[in-house]
Amino acid sequence: MNAIRRPAAAFHMAFGKARHLWYRLSRPVTLGAQAIVLDEQGRVFLVRHTYVPGWHFPGGGIEVGETVHQGLLRELREEGHIEADSPAELHGIFYNDRYSRRDHIVVMVLRHFHQTSPRGADAEIAETGFFPVNNLPPGTTAAARARLHEVLTGTRPAARW
Repeated sequence: MNAIRRPAAAFHMAFGKARHLWYRLSRPVTLGAQAIVLDEQGRVFLVRHTYVPGWHFPGGGIEVGETVHQGLLRELREEGHIEADSPAELHGIFYNDRYSRRDHIVVMVLRHFHQTSPRGADAEIAETGFFPVNNLPPGTTAAARARLHEVLTGTRPAARW
């Protein structure tokens, strides 16, 4: 795990909120993709951002002109230095009204991958790491815990994030 101290944490939180506001104003519907990255040791890769609290799956918004898969692969490279060795499998599509009534998240499961190098901290990413699925770090979001539970138990995905 890599960590960074941020004396400007308030700035990063404000930036994250401003970005969500911009998306709400500039896009009629927002679409994001996140990956549940599971390794052979029974661990899941999680990210802690500088602009929103909690541990999350790597991912982010799909850009204009990108497919969901292209956007997800880009986000995995940016947030975790993770390269897929085989295609990720669709877990579900979730309506996320936490920040906007327009947001949907596509969740994919990636089991075959390699990490080109550890991901250090920067202005966007505070920490990253692989965690045992039965011992997630404090602050792992309820949505991340619910999606992971669905994947590991074969439970039908919920409709809402």
